[in-house]
Amino acid sequence: MYPDHTHQPPAERAIEVHQPTPLPPAVAVSASVVPVQPNTVPAVASIVLPDGRVVTGYAINPTQPEPVTAKPPVSRTAMNVALGGVGFLAVCGGLLLLTSFIAALTAFITQLITLAAVCFGGWVAVQIFSASDHQGGTTVNIRKAVIKRNHFHG
Repeated sequence: MYPDHTHQPPAERAIEVHQPTPLPPAVAVSASVVPVQPNTVPAVASIVLPDGRVVTGYAINPTQPEPVTAKPPVSRTAMNVALGGVGFLAVCGGLLLLTSFIAALTAFITQLITLAAVCFGGWVAVQIFSASDHQGGTTVNIRKAVIKRNHFHG
């Protein structure tokens, strides 16, 4: 049903090399319009493949694509002026942002100092006004006190 898998040596292939025969130049007839072969026959090229076969034929020139219309080149001076303008705008924008950042930071620090002064002033005011309300505490008048051997005598 299935063929036997026996190892047989591959059959020897006969290699035939065909040499193309150039066509004779056509005779130009003035009465009829017939395409004419060129007077020169292109050279025949032969290539030897890695397995030993020889391929012979005419070289075919690759088709060239249609040339694209070239854009006019931009002058180097215009390019330098444009890049310089972009760089100048970038520097100006950076300096504007830096100035704005410094102004905002200064305002923030000023507000923090003002907040600290208000809080400290409020604490001092609370200490002053709360001390006068309590009459039960000891009040020492430092101007009348006499200091002797680390003792206060009034």
